[in-house]
Amino acid sequence: MGGYTGKILRINLTDGKTSSEPLNMELAKKYLSGRGLAGKMFYDEVAADVDALSPENTMYIATGALTGTNAPTSGRFMVVTKSPLNGVIASSNSGGYWGAQLKFAGYDMVILEGKAEHPVYISINDDKVEIKDATHVWGKDVYATTDALKQEFGDDKAKVLTIGPAGEKLSLMAAIMNDLYRAAGRSGVGAVMGSKNLKAIIVRGTGKVENNNPDEMKKVLSAALGKLKENGVTGQGLGMYGTAVLVNIINESGIYPVNNFQESYDPDADTISGETMTANHLIKKDACYRCPIACGRHNKWEGGEGAGPEYEAVWCFGSDCGIHDYDAIHAANDLCNKLGMDSISVGCTIAAGMELAQRGYIKPEELDGTPLEFGNAKGMVEWVRKIAYGEGIGAKMAMGSYRFAESYGHPELSMTVKKLEIPAYDPRGIQGHGLQYATNNRGGCHVRGYMVSPEILGLPEKLDKDSLEGKATWVKIFQDLTAVIDSVGMCLFTSFALGLSDYTAIVNAVTGFNYTDAELLACGDRIWNVERLQNLRIGMTTADDTLPERLLKVAIPTGPSKGSVHRLPELLPQYYTERGWDDAGVPTPECLKNLGI
Repeated sequence: MGGYTGKILRINLTDGKTSSEPLNMELAKKYLSGRGLAGKMFYDEVAADVDALSPENTMYIATGALTGTNAPTSGRFMVVTKSPLNGVIASSNSGGYWGAQLKFAGYDMVILEGKAEHPVYISINDDKVEIKDATHVWGKDVYATTDALKQEFGDDKAKVLTIGPAGEKLSLMAAIMNDLYRAAGRSGVGAVMGSKNLKAIIVRGTGKVENNNPDEMKKVLSAALGKLKENGVTGQGLGMYGTAVLVNIINESGIYPVNNFQESYDPDADTISGETMTANHLIKKDACYRCPIACGRHNKWEGGEGAGPEYEAVWCFGSDCGIHDYDAIHAANDLCNKLGMDSISVGCTIAAGMELAQRGYIKPEELDGTPLEFGNAKGMVEWVRKIAYGEGIGAKMAMGSYRFAESYGHPELSMTVKKLEIPAYDPRGIQGHGLQYATNNRGGCHVRGYMVSPEILGLPEKLDKDSLEGKATWVKIFQDLTAVIDSVGMCLFTSFALGLSDYTAIVNAVTGFNYTDAELLACGDRIWNVERLQNLRIGMTTADDTLPERLLKVAIPTGPSKGSVHRLPELLPQYYTERGWDDAGVPTPECLKNLGI
């Protein structure tokens, strides 16, 4: 057997017991690992009506079958649990080196149950697992906690996964951070970890992950690396300018949201583009484990140095808040990393607050002297801090933009799907991607079926972004393929250059499972349907597969996509048919039988 360690570490924080159990290889073959296997186990083990912040909610931290191998970008892992933000199945992806170290220590997955009586952290040193007191680091930020635990551990090669103050205070936008700057960011998973009184997990492994067929792996690895190097996005754009290379591209397509999606074109976008970041702020590039792309940035800015913001953070703290101050954007992004928050949800919530204030729904006396207005950079940065610590109306903002806007009687000003904030692509001007938002199992998420690739970047082929033709088919394929990539532990960015057959060849060389392309893609279809079943059993319906009213009824006012609205009512029935679901969006018995669910 290659890729898998064959062991799961289960930890009950209530009684302080740890145990090792064998990985179910039959399930692993059907659901791969990572997001897929953890999602299936969550579905089987956790009650549908569980309170996300109760001890009965279980958290699965799962590596992929390829995590820790020599496959490109094979450092990723997933955090799967019930989301406190919107109640759906949360599966948040992160990179860096922590996941590889867990595999080196001999585990495919860590399962966390119960709740500790007081703050604790978990130490994993190969097969030595300990639950230790964390009182001394409770309340500390991510950077300070990482430094303190590594010093205690006594091995600089150890990697730390931790929450910050936002997770301790149960902010529904709290992230789980690892390797200082990498985040399992979306869906509020940091609050689940905080609800368990678990501050951190530090891990060091000295083993290695074997390939089933090393000779074949050399061939497929050479082919994959060649494609990644030759591709204009993975071989040039992302490495040269980081993910913020998208700022000008998306803006010039007229789908770059401004001022909480009131506009979709920013004439000053280049002032905060990836090109501008590289020219004025870049110190060096930063890469995750086994990554030849190196899209990460290590930057400098006025008053600081550290991880540069990704495209989404540049947008939400920038144009979505009417701000073009890169120092302020850096400061806000650094606070999210340091205090443990999802930058997308935080930035979008602040933008929603700015519109609420703009329209007079938030009164000046509620703001405690901190400006909440489009274009005010200093105020924006301070609201990030207030959200993390729950100060003033920052406590309401910490519950996410939907609950925040709803508390003022205007939930329509929250740009969310299933209460999860929509990222930096206005679906009114990109029909396939908008359908992907609406049907996404975790809500407003761009990385579960990145239709921007064909509709804007022309990869693997160029599609008309405004056309509906074939979009339901494309969305299903992209969603299924992404489920595969998430579940084997590779980075989604590889899909700009690699196709299904490349992933099949890599997975087979590592695991020896000998999937056909169709069988591997069916794993993704199976994973998507189990997640859908989980959401249906908590009460979600086709009514939840929608977009904010503004994006369905109010046309883009200016720019290259002027006049566009999203035509979801036309696309949604096509999508359900493509998936083999009935008119209510429920998988049919025939669909489930064909997938072996």
